[in-house]
Amino acid sequence: MDSPAPEGEIAIDDPRTPDVLALLGHHLDFANRRSPPEDVHALDVDGLLDPAVTFFSFRLHSELLAVGALKQHDAVHGEVKSMHTASAARRRGIGRTMVDHLVGVARERGLHRVSLETGSMSAVAPARFLYARAGFEPCEPFADYRPSPNSTFMTLVLRTEPA
Repeated sequence: MDSPAPEGEIAIDDPRTPDVLALLGHHLDFANRRSPPEDVHALDVDGLLDPAVTFFSFRLHSELLAVGALKQHDAVHGEVKSMHTASAARRRGIGRTMVDHLVGVARERGLHRVSLETGSMSAVAPARFLYARAGFEPCEPFADYRPSPNSTFMTLVLRTEPA
C-alpha cells in the first residue's frame, strides 16, 4: 500500500532563485561524479529556462525539498527532467509526489507518452525503482539520446489512441 502524499505544495518556480540554484548544484554534482561528461544529461539553469521546459518545486513551509521539470518534445511526447529531492527529505514520498505531478501535467496537456533518461549505475537504483513503481518501463533511447551503458531509458504510455 502506498503511503499518503506528503504535505507541501508543488508549483511552477524560477530555477534562478538561490535555494533552487543550490539544490540544482547538488543534482548536477551528483550527475557529474557518476557519469562521464558525454553522458551527463541533467539540465543546467539555461536548459531549464528553455520555453519547452516547465520547472516545478516542492516546498513545505517555504523550504525547498525537491525539484522536477517536464520538457515537451512535441505535441505527444514529454520528458521528465531534473528530478532531485534534497537528501534530508528523501524516503518521505516527495519524489513520488513530484513524479505523479509531472505525469499529471503531461496528461492535462494531452501527451501520449512521458519518457526519461537516468543513470544505470547503482547509485541511481533508487530513482529507477521510483520510476518503475510509477509505471515507467524500460525503452530505447528517444529524442536526441544515443545508446550508452551509463544510461537507462524509461517511458510511460499515457494514451494509445489519437487525440
